[in-house]
Amino acid sequence: MRTALRAEWTKLRTSPGTIWLLLAAVALTVGVSAAAAATIPCRAVGCTGDPAKISLTGVQLGQAVVTILAVLVVSGEYGTGMIRVSLTAVPRRITLLAAKAVLVTGVIAVTGAVAIGASVLAGRLLLPGGGFTTAHGFTALSLADGPVARAAAGSVLYLSLVALLALGIATVVRDTAAAIGVVLALFYLAPIITQAVSDPAWKRHLQQFAPTAGLAIQATRDLAGLPISPWKGLAVLAAWAAGALVAGGLLLRLRDA
Repeated sequence: MRTALRAEWTKLRTSPGTIWLLLAAVALTVGVSAAAAATIPCRAVGCTGDPAKISLTGVQLGQAVVTILAVLVVSGEYGTGMIRVSLTAVPRRITLLAAKAVLVTGVIAVTGAVAIGASVLAGRLLLPGGGFTTAHGFTALSLADGPVARAAAGSVLYLSLVALLALGIATVVRDTAAAIGVVLALFYLAPIITQAVSDPAWKRHLQQFAPTAGLAIQATRDLAGLPISPWKGLAVLAAWAAGALVAGGLLLRLRDA
């Protein structure tokens, strides 16, 4: 396993696109979060905005870059034929996939922590200008606050699970464009379809079982009105990621390179 991890780390850090994708993930996450914090208003006492969730809005765009990076870790090797070399060096295919998963999780977790920390800081500085003040019943965002810390840490876990889901789907599909398309459809197209459902009960069930249920971890207010509780929502995404990795691992063992 140690040899596989070292080999995967060498491939990832020497890939010319890795650093740019990681920087893009941070920039987009923080930029969109800061823009939301600067523009969403709270004009009077009793406004229903969730400061923590507003400050973490950029995660919904940053996940697209995370998806691309995770998919390329697998599909990029199939595209170049490098996968044959990797399987020769690490004949145990599940070990190879596990090494990729561990490495991707670690890199995205560190990148996500930087992006989420900067987003929370941006929210702390910008939200008061829009009316999220003590006069309107809000306190300044702080990671010392339990719900905010849960939303921030959960968002880092969310991005890591998105990466694992993308890695698993890429292992199943083996094509870069197709894998990215499938993952982005799950996170961007599925919610649109869900909103189009007219039956409230069916809409709620779809929201509970879609991968985007993981975003419930960002909520810190009005939790009773959510389709699913924060940690259960993250567990749903974890189940999707686990299912994708198991399917990818099985097909990796059964198919030729």
